[in-house]
Amino acid sequence: MTALSGPRPAVQTRPTTTGAVLDVVIPVYNEEIDLGPCVRRLHAHLTEHFPYPFRITIADNASVDDTLTVADALRGELPGVEVLHLDAKGRGRALSAAWSASSAPVLAYMDVDLSTDLAALLPLVAPLISGHSDLAIGTRLARTSRVVRGAKREVISRAYNLLLRGALFARFSDAQCGFKAIRADVAGELLPLVRDTGWFFDTELLVLAQRAGLRIHEVPVDWVDDPDSRVDIVATVLADLRGMGRLGRSLVTGALPLAELRAQLGRAPLAAPPAQVPVGLPGQLVRFAAVGVASTLAYLLLFVATRGALGAQPANLLALLVTAVANTAANRRLTFGITGSRHAGRHHVQGLLAFALGLALTSGALAVLHAVVAVPARPVELAVLVAANLAATVLRFVLLRLGMHHRRG
Repeated sequence: MTALSGPRPAVQTRPTTTGAVLDVVIPVYNEEIDLGPCVRRLHAHLTEHFPYPFRITIADNASVDDTLTVADALRGELPGVEVLHLDAKGRGRALSAAWSASSAPVLAYMDVDLSTDLAALLPLVAPLISGHSDLAIGTRLARTSRVVRGAKREVISRAYNLLLRGALFARFSDAQCGFKAIRADVAGELLPLVRDTGWFFDTELLVLAQRAGLRIHEVPVDWVDDPDSRVDIVATVLADLRGMGRLGRSLVTGALPLAELRAQLGRAPLAAPPAQVPVGLPGQLVRFAAVGVASTLAYLLLFVATRGALGAQPANLLALLVTAVANTAANRRLTFGITGSRHAGRHHVQGLLAFALGLALTSGALAVLHAVVAVPARPVELAVLVAANLAATVLRFVLLRLGMHHRRG
C-alpha cells in the first residue's frame, strides 16, 4: 500500500493533455437493445454539462447476444467511448477490471438502464475531484430523494440496508444504488481486497472504505425503476447474504488488514482547537447546572419521602440511585448532545461510577454528622446533604465530560 493519509489533493482539472478526468463505466450483459440509447444519452449529457474531459467505458462481461457488436459501433461513432470485453460474467468483476485499467483520476459507474437522473452526476463526482471525499454514492433513501418503484423492491432495499446497519455496522444509507464513484488512488488500494465479483461488490467496497476511515459522500437522487430489469431478486438476495456472512467473518477474525488500511488510507485527525476553553464548555456548564438543580430537587424529594420508612442511609441510597440514572440520561441528551443508543451502556456505567463516588461523599457526610450529633435536626441534615451533593455534582460533571465529550452520535 502507498501512504494516502491526510487530505486528498484535488484532481488536476485543467490537464495539458487530452487525458480524461472522469471515466464512467457501464457494465453490461446482454444489453444489445438498451446499450445504444444509454450511451448516446450519457455522452450527450457529459458533453453538454460536464466541464472536464471524460471517457465512457463499456464493460461487456461475457454477453452472448450482439452487445459487443453494438459497443464497438458506439466506440467508432462517439469520441471518448472505449470498450472492454471480459470472458466471464459478474458486475463486480467488470467494474474491478475496468477501474483497474483506467488512467482517469476519478472513476464512476452507472447501470445501463440510467434509472438515476444524470443531473446528479456532477454533484456525485465533484467532491472527489476537489479532494473533499474519497467515494461517493447516490442514495434513494434520503428524505430529499425522489423514487418511483414498486413496493416489493422498496421493501427489499430498505430491509437490506437495515440488515447492513445491524450486521456490519454500515453507516452509508444505500449500498445497492447503481450510481457510484471513487477516486482512482483509493480504488487502487481497496480493489485487491474486494473478493466479490457479483452484485455484493458495491457493499463490500463500501464497508472496507468505511472501516478504513474514508469519507463517503452521499447524493440524493431522482430514480425511476426500470420495469424491464432482468435482475434475479431471489438469487441476488441469497448471494448478498452469503457475501455478508463471509465479510462479517473476515471482520471478526481479523483476516482483513483494517489497521493497515486505516493507517494508509484514513484521513489524519483534525487538529485540536486553539481556544483555551474546551469547545462547548460554557454552554455545557449551564445545561449541566440546570440538570443538576432538577436532579437535586428530585433527590431531596425522594429522600424526604422515604426517610421515615427506610431510615437516613437507605433513603439516601435509593434517592441517589434513581436520580443518578435519570441524571446520566438527561446529561447525555441535553448537556452533551448525544442521541441514540451508541455508547449508552458505557455512559451509564460512568454515571454509576459517579453515583458510587457521590454515595460515598453523601453517606460519609451523613455518618460524620450523626457521629457528631446523635439526632440532628432535619434542616441541618438536609444542608449537609446539599453540600455533599454539590461536591458530588462537580465530580460527576468532570467524569461525564471526559466520557461523553466529542462522542456525539
